[in-house]
Amino acid sequence: MTNYVLTVACKSTRGIVAAISGFLAEMGCNITDSSQFDDLGTGRFFMRVGFISEKGATRADLASGLKPIAETFEMETTLHDQSERMKVLLMVSRFGHCLNDLLYRWRIGALPIDIVGVVSNHFDYQKVVVNHDIPFHHIPVTKENKPKAEARISELVESTGTELIVLARYMQVLSDKMCETMSGKIINIHHSFLPSFKGANPYKQAYQRGVKLIGATAHYVTADLDEGPIIEQDTVRITHAQSAEDYVSLGRDVEAQVLARAIHAHIHRRVFLNGARTIVFPPSPGSYASERMG
Repeated sequence: MTNYVLTVACKSTRGIVAAISGFLAEMGCNITDSSQFDDLGTGRFFMRVGFISEKGATRADLASGLKPIAETFEMETTLHDQSERMKVLLMVSRFGHCLNDLLYRWRIGALPIDIVGVVSNHFDYQKVVVNHDIPFHHIPVTKENKPKAEARISELVESTGTELIVLARYMQVLSDKMCETMSGKIINIHHSFLPSFKGANPYKQAYQRGVKLIGATAHYVTADLDEGPIIEQDTVRITHAQSAEDYVSLGRDVEAQVLARAIHAHIHRRVFLNGARTIVFPPSPGSYASERMG
């Protein structure tokens, strides 16, 4: 039996859930979890259905049978075999906490992805990456060679079949062209002090101002720097007794956790773009363990 995930986005109207559930029942499929959201503000409907094909229906069978329903309701649909891992390209500069966290989660099976490579504009983490038997690509970036460097990254994305790019503290701005080409397929992580504390040493600035909450934001990358649709956020409370170094340490921890949760939601098709916002369905009770191991 094969586990599938079906995602649906369309205009909200009567009969969508009945049509999908009826179709799956007719195809000999058993629904294991289902989430839906009706956005009354935009009139859009979003649905994610996990199901098992119990009577041998293949992906081709399901896709063919689903087509008339999708046409009737003008649906945007995707159908995924949950055993197939998403191909992910990681990018990092000189802060390695997110990279190391992702590599650990990947190694123990907590983040079921296929890491096709790691790109960096420095050599700091070459040994760490190679020791994980993952290809390391050093692509230096300067003001003069930036277009050429990004062309190399684009070639790498195409040759590896990359489905998701993760900026694990990659400190270079991607071009508008790449943001458009990979729309909804690039995730970035940064501290949540923007726009209050910009530039170098934001945690030191926060310490000097006596900030009591620090946090992190994971979002899809768009041409508007650090303003893409937000996927995941979290915060941690700070007291007056903690130092500027504590701010940095706690900030790195929350950045790593938020980025991992955002990737986990994306690879399991639980994130839907809804204009400048996202719809993020949480794992159903009992489903996280199966998602964890793919």
